[in-house]
Amino acid sequence: MIFRILEDQLAEKSRLSKAADQRFMQLALALGRRGQGRTWPNPAVGAVVVKDDVIVGRGWTQPGGRPHAEPEALGRAGEAARGATLYVTLEPCSHLGKSPPCADAVIAAGIARVVSAIEDPNPEVAGKGHARLRAAGIAVDIGLCGAEAAHDHAGHFRRVRDKRPHVILKLAVSADDKIGAAGGQRAAITGDAAKARVHLLRAQCDAILVGISTVQADDPLLTCRLPGMAGRSPVRIVLDRALRLSGASRLVHSARQTPLWVVTSELAEASAATKLGAAGAQVIRVAPTSGSGLDLAAVLHALADRGITRLMVEGGAKVASSFVSADLVDEFWLLRGPQAIGADGIAALDALPLTTITQSPGFSVRASQSFGSDTLIIYGRG
Repeated sequence: MIFRILEDQLAEKSRLSKAADQRFMQLALALGRRGQGRTWPNPAVGAVVVKDDVIVGRGWTQPGGRPHAEPEALGRAGEAARGATLYVTLEPCSHLGKSPPCADAVIAAGIARVVSAIEDPNPEVAGKGHARLRAAGIAVDIGLCGAEAAHDHAGHFRRVRDKRPHVILKLAVSADDKIGAAGGQRAAITGDAAKARVHLLRAQCDAILVGISTVQADDPLLTCRLPGMAGRSPVRIVLDRALRLSGASRLVHSARQTPLWVVTSELAEASAATKLGAAGAQVIRVAPTSGSGLDLAAVLHALADRGITRLMVEGGAKVASSFVSADLVDEFWLLRGPQAIGADGIAALDALPLTTITQSPGFSVRASQSFGSDTLIIYGRG
């Protein structure tokens, strides 16, 4: 009987310990998400320092990618970090970059245990951080909330492994799968709440991309217009093979306030590129295709080279269709309004049906949400 009671007590203690680990890692993940869209080229990591079940330090990767989350949390914990547990959403780095290795900071702080959500695929880390911690006598547990961490760090993983950003395609469509009215006229599709969610997504991405036709039709700003979040606007990117972007556009006029990158052909006129550069835009040249577009793989490689990890593709129909056809979409955000536009409206994916993604075996529904009469469904690979 005594042994059964002891076993039950140990089992209950283990259950409570696992529940606490889960709770603190969830907090670390939430903290890391605060940095999404602001930390590139570095991943947006979250960290929590806990001692005797009390949070003594919290941190997340700061704008521009430094300081990293671990030294932020350890600095707030101070001496309380000695003998504590560190929860971190990505393996602490072990190499000397623009800042000292986080693994060394963890060791120097006297942390007794590290709970790490996932290993960093960066070849300069890739298990070396965890190994350094263990060599210093620190207990290391890996894998808690690993799937969530992999999703949160998808941009970092994609850039490391495939030399391109994680691509999020967003489309707002009518009840009959249209994104605009006849003749390229804009149409009200979703309400304010759904639009606010899109602006939040903008703030959580490093960059937002559209084609030149969308710019010419809508003259958009492509900024985050949520109250108090103008500073969270992403880099604006325009695909413009022939450099037709007008100097009178709102994008060019605001290029010195919010970064504007114009991706064009290697054959585009130098004079047009010079004018855009003088207005504050950055012109990036890539190889053209044999048709009328640009090599999207080359475009994504160029963006990754410049540090972009999370890219939001917002239009128009031909650009969206091109990304789908090239199999370069990792997430698909489908917003749907309740009203139909009509047979003469602009199809969401040009000549492709939406079912190319929504019924593809390569994608599955990850989440859904309602905004009054509007709906959002998020599809992800796998």
